[in-house]
Formats: sequence, C-alpha cells, structure tokens
Amino acid sequence: MVFTKFVEVGRVVLINYGPLCGKLATIINVVDSNRVLIDGPEETTGVKRQVINIKRITLTDIKVTIGVQARAKSLKKALADADFENKWKESALARKLEMRRKRLEMNDFDRFKVMLAKKAKAKAVKKKFQELKASA
Repeated sequence: MVFTKFVEVGRVVLINYGPLCGKLATIINVVDSNRVLIDGPEETTGVKRQVINIKRITLTDIKVTIGVQARAKSLKKALADADFENKWKESALARKLEMRRKRLEMNDFDRFKVMLAKKAKAKAVKKKFQELKASA
C-alpha cells in the first residue's frame, strides 16, 4: 500500500481541533515542519486564512491545483473547478463523520430499533448459512 496523502500546497484538510473543528480548508503554504498556512476561503467554508499546527488537521484525498500563497479568488475558482464539495460528500471520511453525527443524535428508542434490526439481520444470515451448509 502506497502512502498518497502528503502535506502539500493544494491539499484539502479537515480541521479536527479547536473552534473551527469539522470545517474544511485548503493548504496554501507550508510554514515549517509543524505548521501550515490554510484558507477556507471564508465565504465558502467559514475558515479565514491562518497558520495552524499540522496536529490539528486531517489530510483528505482531495487536492486542487493552486500556486503557493494563492489568493482567495484563485482558490475559490480552483475549488469550483475541482468540484471539491461533491468529492468531499462522496469520500469515506465524510460518510464516516456523517454516520458518527447521526449516532450522536439518536435517542434511546432509535438505538433500540437499531439493535433489533441488527439481531434480525444476524438471524437471517445465520439461517441462510445453515441452508447453504445443509444443501452442500
């Protein structure tokens, strides 16, 4: 398995700590080995241009083609051309975060219904397996 997510200019990142937690931004420049300059742009994602520690971001698979220190206008255009919002919604990380959000919003009755559905599924799989085993 080859590593493909590098800290590089144009990489779309998810902020995973602090007041902007859960928002998307784009790496504009690499400051040093621990910090990067990111920009939302603010009109699109709500993240202003700022320096952030690499430990506070999660790299995504999405990369846009921009220059170093790209202005907000060119960044918006690059993000629109790359159709990054649809790519983000289709990514595994976005689906995982959406599932986590849904689970957090569940009440006791919803969790109870999920438990019953899992039991019914396991019972059906076990029955099908028994049928296949008996016929073989």
